[in-house]
Amino acid sequence: MGKILDGKAFANELGQNLKEKVNNLKKEGITPHFCVINIGDNPASKIYVRTKKRRADKMGIIQDIYQLSADTKQEEALTLIDKLNADPEINGVMVQLPAPKQIDADELLERIDPNKDVDGLTPINVGHLWMGDHFVEPATAEGIIALLKHYEIPLAGKKAVVIGRSNIVGKPMAALLLEENATVTICHLYTENLAEITKQADIIVSATGQAFLVTADMVKDGAVVVDVGMNHVDGKLVGDVDFDSVKEKASYITPVPGGVGPLTVQFLMEAVVKLTRRQHDRE
Repeated sequence: MGKILDGKAFANELGQNLKEKVNNLKKEGITPHFCVINIGDNPASKIYVRTKKRRADKMGIIQDIYQLSADTKQEEALTLIDKLNADPEINGVMVQLPAPKQIDADELLERIDPNKDVDGLTPINVGHLWMGDHFVEPATAEGIIALLKHYEIPLAGKKAVVIGRSNIVGKPMAALLLEENATVTICHLYTENLAEITKQADIIVSATGQAFLVTADMVKDGAVVVDVGMNHVDGKLVGDVDFDSVKEKASYITPVPGGVGPLTVQFLMEAVVKLTRRQHDRE
């Protein structure tokens, strides 16, 4: 049976260290301060924004939430981003995704000052990521790499399969695994014979939002399985992985909840503090 990769415990451990960093900054008169722009009434987004706010409060970080209506126009959102970019008191800016249909989310992300880009999703920072010369990284991918290293799981030379090619998780996950010298395959909706590919993998990261997609027959004995999925089935939160069956074959596996989710929130806070320190020449 696989050992549990306890993201929640690791996030709490990191949180203690980050809290100390924030306290040290406060002694110098610097308080990390970031803003989340949430457009519309997506229930999951609202929960996620509140979760981040609780974590920020716990770390001693100021988080402002700009809740915009579902009929917000593109120019209104862009004007708000410009205002936050120009405010020297604001260290970080992020747009909560997804956004309503009338909003061009890519244009909003492009408008964020790369030096205040908490999510690491501006085109400039995405470019830096793929060049291996990055300062901020998308939080979920960074958190997964940190978790694997925390458990001393070797990555160099390993075959890694990433299921999902989103800009938020799949692509940055592949970039960071490549940086760790893993051999990476990205699978997606149009991939043929998915099980044949995953059965070759030493490490599987699934980020599709499709409940129970990864089953035991798709996983080789001793593989490391990281489940990024968050799906609601019969009132329960479940992942992309059929946990009960796959845990019998995996050497390590993340649970849902309590695996990757807490790390995503924690590494957003880490990014805010990194950006704050950089803006005040405290690198």
